[in-house]
Amino acid sequence: MAKSAVPVVLLLALLCRLDSHAVDAQYYYWTPATATFYGGSDGSGTMGGACGYGNLYNAGYALSNAALSSALFNDGAMCGACYTIVCDTSKSRWCRPGTSITITATNFCPPNWALPSDNGGWCNPPRRHFDMSQPAWTTIAIYQAGIVPVNYQRVSCNRSGGMRFTINGRDYFELVTVSNVGGSGVVSQMWIKGTNTNWLTMSRNWGMNWQSTAYLNGQSLSFMVKTDDGRVVTVWNVAPSNWYFGATYTTSWANF
Repeated sequence: MAKSAVPVVLLLALLCRLDSHAVDAQYYYWTPATATFYGGSDGSGTMGGACGYGNLYNAGYALSNAALSSALFNDGAMCGACYTIVCDTSKSRWCRPGTSITITATNFCPPNWALPSDNGGWCNPPRRHFDMSQPAWTTIAIYQAGIVPVNYQRVSCNRSGGMRFTINGRDYFELVTVSNVGGSGVVSQMWIKGTNTNWLTMSRNWGMNWQSTAYLNGQSLSFMVKTDDGRVVTVWNVAPSNWYFGATYTTSWANF
């Protein structure tokens, strides 16, 4: 019996490796999906949303944004991810050939169980679907189409300006929205430190809102941010000791 242990271990290792490649393929290689648009010609209807970014101009994302279907959104864990999207000219005459758009995931496109997934329920699982701002969508497709087949690839996020930390909540409850993150764009873990504390682990409340239950009033605040590709950056004293709830504090850089 002992002799069979090594092959079993090797098989498990191979399966884990294959599964890892499958995950990589989902996010970093060209993958088919579909795309629609929402929010009107000025994109105003895309502000806010399930990632918690609020005004997307203030957050650094502007109109190059999209809501993701359940298969991509991952309960908010993919907020901030960047994707390059091209319309598939081999499958539709409604594409704009030779064009592409890079968007940031800023919202959730919920399922519509009243409609079939091939006729209106575009965001129903297991479909991979991007509901893009109209200005972003019409970069790659003709307005009258309404929906087009696309190919997408997750890419690194190139940001201008600094990372932004918006602090909401109340005493003993800091709810921090982090935005305009470069590199992978997706924050997977976060810590906060007051002048008089050690590093405190934050938990994700919803979207890209991270919470702490410490009393940090009157202390300068530092943050440690880990992105989902494993990179970690420490931002020292980004919020001064007189910080207040509702304010946004910005670093001098955004890219990891």
